[in-house]
Amino acid sequence: MDAHPSTKASSWRIAAWAGAGALLLLPAIAMQVTDEVAWGPADFVLFGAMLAMGLGGYELATRTTGGRRYRAAAALALATAFLLVWMNLAVGLIGAEDHPANLMFGAVLAVGMAGAVRARSRPVPMARALVATALAQALAGTLALAAGWGGQPSAILGLTTLFVALWLGSAWLFRQAAQERMPAGTAAQAGPPP
Repeated sequence: MDAHPSTKASSWRIAAWAGAGALLLLPAIAMQVTDEVAWGPADFVLFGAMLAMGLGGYELATRTTGGRRYRAAAALALATAFLLVWMNLAVGLIGAEDHPANLMFGAVLAVGMAGAVRARSRPVPMARALVATALAQALAGTLALAAGWGGQPSAILGLTTLFVALWLGSAWLFRQAAQERMPAGTAAQAGPPP
């Protein structure tokens, strides 16, 4: 006999939050083993806040829908945003982490957040917001390459391609979620309300 759906969802939630807690403990454990990892209290607070915002954002985004594709799309978008912030803070995507051009990636996230707020959890507008986010990511990478920032064009091109692909993958999943929610023959009504 299968478990009740809310019990199953609750189990996944507990596992996700426990996994985030374990992830937060990894640097503390690594600090006991090697001198290569040297985190201070501020590092742990920042990483914990990033994990809480990512998981909290996922819970908020998926509270309104039970569809697997919508949940996968939201998870991919939030994981991509998390990875973008983490990499940018840790090593920087353009040159070192303190290179001023890395601030462009804050604008990429702002495009995504503004689009998500405007979309109000509707899958088709969310897909459009993530396409816009991918375009902003591509623009940031193109500007960095054109200006010669960062010193390693292949690294900038590779990371830009990776993040654009992740944003577009999330957009595609949101489009799939919209089709999953709509009865046949209503695809034309998938746009924004009048």
